[in-house]
Amino acid sequence: MGSTLPLYLKIQQHLLEKIQSGEWSPQHQIPPEEQLARNFGVSRMTANKAIRDLVQQGYLVRQAGVGTFVTDHKAESSLVEVHNIANEIRSRGHEHDCVVVVAEARNADDEVSMRLGVRLDTAVFHTLILHRENGVPIQLEDRYVNPRHVPHYLNTDFHQHTPNEVLVSACPITDVEHVVEAVLVESATATLLNISSQAPCLQLIRRTWSGDQLISYARLTHPGDRYKLRSSVHTSG
Repeated sequence: MGSTLPLYLKIQQHLLEKIQSGEWSPQHQIPPEEQLARNFGVSRMTANKAIRDLVQQGYLVRQAGVGTFVTDHKAESSLVEVHNIANEIRSRGHEHDCVVVVAEARNADDEVSMRLGVRLDTAVFHTLILHRENGVPIQLEDRYVNPRHVPHYLNTDFHQHTPNEVLVSACPITDVEHVVEAVLVESATATLLNISSQAPCLQLIRRTWSGDQLISYARLTHPGDRYKLRSSVHTSG
């Protein structure tokens, strides 16, 4: 016999459908707890739990004496640490999937040879992968890998294992360099991300080392209205 969805989760599901479909846009005021409790035939405490959980997850914000409103909820990634994007998405209770646009060996051009620290025309591995959260594109990962350090890279099923997983298992990452820019993208990239070519994007250029070996160079492009980058610095004293 299948399990019945708890009542507070039914309310959450209803609210999330309104938010994620765009029917309720940022700053929209949601119905008060009393009304939700009546609509779903539950106690006010149950309605309160449903709303409280969505506040904690960043979908809603309470304004004392006014009401509860939809936030400008965006996917968030750490700017300091290197995380597996699939795990980030799943940690939010969402589904990750990807489209492998390119997986090839190619010769390094001027930019790649400079960024990856190899000679011009050196054979390198290249992947272009579109990552999606609940079916919505949130990152286009354009990555180059030095085959010397990860020779099996292109043998990976990238639908099952992200490039990050492959690199970390082959070469423990010891150093990371990040450069962030606000950019407008080419039409081909805009099409993949399902955005207008005039829509601003956040682009993160990342280089990773294992010891003194430069392993990977990646350009990670995110739609600006769906993603944010976070940096946390801890100081003593």
